[in-house]
Amino acid sequence: MIDGVKVKKLKVIPDERGWLMEILRCDDDIYQEFGQVYLTTAYPGVVKAWHFHKKQTDNFTCVNGMMKVALYDSREDSPTYGEVNEFFVGDRNPMLISVPPLVYHGFKAVGTETAFFVSVPTLPFNYDEPDEYRLDPDTDEIPYDWILDKSKKHG
Repeated sequence: MIDGVKVKKLKVIPDERGWLMEILRCDDDIYQEFGQVYLTTAYPGVVKAWHFHKKQTDNFTCVNGMMKVALYDSREDSPTYGEVNEFFVGDRNPMLISVPPLVYHGFKAVGTETAFFVSVPTLPFNYDEPDEYRLDPDTDEIPYDWILDKSKKHG
C-alpha cells in the first residue's frame, strides 16, 4: 500500500426499507477534517485521471456502479515512491479510500452502468487558486495502463 493511503471497508446495513451505508465519520481513524462533499459520475469505460493535490487529502467511494481506482506515489521522499495501487470499489466492494497530498489518483467506470463517485476532501475547492495538478490519463510519467477507449474523451 502506498505510504499514507488508508482504506476503510464500508458496512452496509440493510432492512426491509432499503439500506444505509456510513461513509466517513468524524470519529473514524481515517478522518482528518471536513472541506466539502461532492458527487461526480462517469459513464461506463470513461477515465477521470490523473490529478493530485498539494494541500488536501481526498476521501472517496463509489456509491453506485463500480470503478477501478488507481493511485501513483510521486513523492520522491516517500518509502513507496513510484508504487501503483489499484482498487475495485463500488456496489460489490464498498470501500472508502483516503489519498494523501502529492499522490496521483484517478478512476475508470467499469461495468455497464454509470458510476457515482462521492468525495469528502479535507478542503473546499478554491475556484480562484485550485489545488489540483493534472496529467493526461495516458501519460508516460505514470506506469499504468487504463486501457483507454479512444472513442471517448478522458481526463
